[in-house]
Amino acid sequence: MPTEKISSLQNPRVKHLVKLRDRRPRDEAGVFLVEGYREIRRALEKGIVLRELYFSPEWFLGENEPALLQQAEMAGAQLFELTKEAFAKVAYRERPDGLLALAPQWKRTLDDLAVGGPGAPKSDSFLLVVEAIEKPGNLGTLLRGADAAGCDAVIVCDPVTDIFNPNVVRASTGVLFSVPLVVEESAKVLAWLRQKNIRSVATTPGAEALYTTVDLRGPLAVVMGSEQYGLSEFWLKHADALVRIPMAGQADSLNVAMAGIITLFEAVRQRGK
Repeated sequence: MPTEKISSLQNPRVKHLVKLRDRRPRDEAGVFLVEGYREIRRALEKGIVLRELYFSPEWFLGENEPALLQQAEMAGAQLFELTKEAFAKVAYRERPDGLLALAPQWKRTLDDLAVGGPGAPKSDSFLLVVEAIEKPGNLGTLLRGADAAGCDAVIVCDPVTDIFNPNVVRASTGVLFSVPLVVEESAKVLAWLRQKNIRSVATTPGAEALYTTVDLRGPLAVVMGSEQYGLSEFWLKHADALVRIPMAGQADSLNVAMAGIITLFEAVRQRGK
C-alpha cells in the first residue's frame, strides 16, 4: 500500500490527471484514464499492467476495493491515496467510486488480428467496422455490443474520436480491454477484408434489402457509419452488400450504436450463436 497521501488540489499528480482528459497530453504520455471498479477489474483480468492507481476510500461503494488495490499493486501498479476532495477533482464521473488508474496505450494493426476467410484457422470471422464515429459514448457502446455479440474484433476507420477517450472506456464498461481494437484507414481495411475473403455488409437507410433478408453467415464484417452523415461514399460503393433496418415511424434512422447492435444480433441469430 502507498505511503503518500495526496490532499492538495495543486499537487502535480492531480494536475496531470486532470490534463489527461484531453487527447494531446494522453498521447504525449502514452497513457489513458480508466475510472471505476468494473473497468479496472477488467483491465487487470486481461493482463493490463496499470502504471498508477489512485484511490479514495471515502468514495468506495462496496467492500471489494481493498482486494482490487492489492491485486493491482502486485501486478505492478504504483498506488496513491487521495482525499475525497482531491479525488473529486480528478474524477470525470458525476458520482465517482474512488478508483482511477492510468493504463498504457497500445496500437494493434490489422495483421495482429487472428481472423481469416475460408480455409483459415478461424473461418467464421465476425467483425464490426465503424467509420468516423463522432461521439465517444457511441463508440464505447458499440464496443460493448460487439463484445456481447461475440465479435472477433472492432475496426475503427478514419476516427473522429479518440479510442482512449475516458468516455469510450466508460461506455464500453471496460470491454475495451477484451475486444481487439484496430484503427486504420478505410481503403486499407477494405483491401484487408478482401484479402481475407471477409464479406462486408454495410448499413444505410437508402439500401433496398432489409438486414433480415441478407445472409449474414460466414466470414462477415458489419460496417456502420457516422452519426451525422452515415457511411461515406467509399463504403457505399465498395461494400459487398447494403442493408437497412425498416423504420415504421417518422424517424428515418436510429442511433448508430442501436443500429449497430441490432444488426450484429441479427447476424448472431443467423449464425446460430
